[in-house]
Amino acid sequence: MNPKEQVVIVTGAGQGLGLAIAQQFVAEEKNVVFVDINESLLNEVKNLNLIKDYDSSKLLFLTVDVSDVASIQNSVSIILEKWGRIDVLINNAGVRKETSIEDITPEEWNQLISVNLGGTFFYSQAVLKTMKEQKSGRIINISSFGGQAGPLTSGAHYCASKAGQLALTKHFARSLADEGITVNTVSPAAIATPEMDKIDPAKLEIMQAGIPVKRFGRSEEVASLVSYLASEASGYITGATFDINGGMLMR
Repeated sequence: MNPKEQVVIVTGAGQGLGLAIAQQFVAEEKNVVFVDINESLLNEVKNLNLIKDYDSSKLLFLTVDVSDVASIQNSVSIILEKWGRIDVLINNAGVRKETSIEDITPEEWNQLISVNLGGTFFYSQAVLKTMKEQKSGRIINISSFGGQAGPLTSGAHYCASKAGQLALTKHFARSLADEGITVNTVSPAAIATPEMDKIDPAKLEIMQAGIPVKRFGRSEEVASLVSYLASEASGYITGATFDINGGMLMR
């Protein structure tokens, strides 16, 4: 099919990495679904020049709580009603906290796991029927350096949820490889987004000094990598994790 007819869902698209990724697909003239729990952020996105100048029939803005399975399923129904297909799912929505081990409550633990890990699983599950019928699809999970190295700039619950995404990627990839569906992970670190504003400047200074390329990454760099993994050119890649971290983790 014409790549410009593809339907791409990006969760957590109201700001930061999610917004950059969604804008990348707008630039590629695809049908793009901006998903976020924060309706006010989505309304701000609608006023961006790139979005205002784009064909509105190729855009959809949905307020979705990815920790709520019913909310996910409702969004998928709306998307299918509009376009009848789903080609790419970017599981980017997430919550990051730095709470110390001793201070993590059951409620906070459950919140992060249900958003970061549960959202990834249940949104992926919700699009599978359609992708299987199409015999094609791309699922890309946005994990983190935190899920691989457990840095002290993120809480244990966040790191656990992001590590869980890596395992989900492999399981989904093995299960769906013969269905024409690929599943991969992008694992960023030290990317300059609004989330970085929440980190102590002293910690940021130490972090930057420890990055081999001596700078923070740009959200557009992550978006370009995601775009490649969503393309036909990546058809022989599945179950992989792509590190984009300036050399902080090499394997």
